[in-house]
Amino acid sequence: MKAVLFEKFREEPKLVTVEDPTPDPHGVVLRVAATGVCRSDWHGWMGHDGDITLPHVPGHELAGVIEAVGKDVTRWRVGDKVTVPFICGCGSCSECNAGHQQVCLHQEQPGFTHWGSFAEYVAIHQADLNLVALPESMEFATAASLGCRFATSFRAVIDQGKVSAGQWVAVHGCGGVGLSAVMIAAAAGANVIGVDLNPAKLDLARALGAVAVIDGREADVPEAIRDITRGGAHVSLDALGHPTTMNNSILCLRPRGKHIQVGLMLGEHAAPAVPMSRIVGQEIELLGSHGMQAHRYGAMLDMITSGKLDPARLVGDRIALADAPAALMAMDRFQSIGATVITRF
Repeated sequence: MKAVLFEKFREEPKLVTVEDPTPDPHGVVLRVAATGVCRSDWHGWMGHDGDITLPHVPGHELAGVIEAVGKDVTRWRVGDKVTVPFICGCGSCSECNAGHQQVCLHQEQPGFTHWGSFAEYVAIHQADLNLVALPESMEFATAASLGCRFATSFRAVIDQGKVSAGQWVAVHGCGGVGLSAVMIAAAAGANVIGVDLNPAKLDLARALGAVAVIDGREADVPEAIRDITRGGAHVSLDALGHPTTMNNSILCLRPRGKHIQVGLMLGEHAAPAVPMSRIVGQEIELLGSHGMQAHRYGAMLDMITSGKLDPARLVGDRIALADAPAALMAMDRFQSIGATVITRF
């Protein structure tokens, strides 16, 4: 099969031909129909993720069709149209048994713990636990975003943030995760404020339901949010993963507000300083949010099929697999509007 592979961190990946994967007894092999290019993939290529063994094929936001099925798989057949959370649970640890596969103690992640979806085919483990059936009407490019950006935002807003109608929600960083969070929080009835440095992304945040936007280059972000909300946001998300956006998110909250860290903090940003005196004095909640379990996809898919959510609006550039190396290396520039998706293999 064709695949994008890198042999050293921070060196240009190459389009190569490698052996096709075969399914484990409990796994499947998917023919990849679409896969997103995500900033998490860039972190992996930079060497920020300790799980990667070289040489490596990245890619974790994917949708496709089952091509081969392991002998112990009972729920899936060749030809099924599916996606998968970027965190695959083991099915046997205490967290999996409690239904929290997104923090599985022995989790596997395509594109990190094993070769991923920047390829014609990808192997997925524990298929009966981790695969998610897709509506026949859903385009693969749209479905690819569900495994990471959109599902991650859904859990952050709905399950972790418990956002409700009338609340003020601030979203710091209007990339793929942030714009998804804007749409989802607005659909939940919240008053959403989008924050970014890119005017085009702020325009899209407004179009997706934000009632106000803030250009971070031109404003004291926490003060601007406190002014708009008359006291601070109820819930605030750092959807980028940077010390500045993290601190802005915490400082823009009203007393007893919730900060949700969604963007990864890796490399030199892995241990940022936090304004602890404010967190203690105002009883601020700090929550992480890391993907979403396969069994929670039903609630999200119901909102999509009913028209309350439209992740297709977040699909940006569609590129070929041969274009993936350049797109991956450029992810640190925050240039793309919407999700860049590989759709031609």
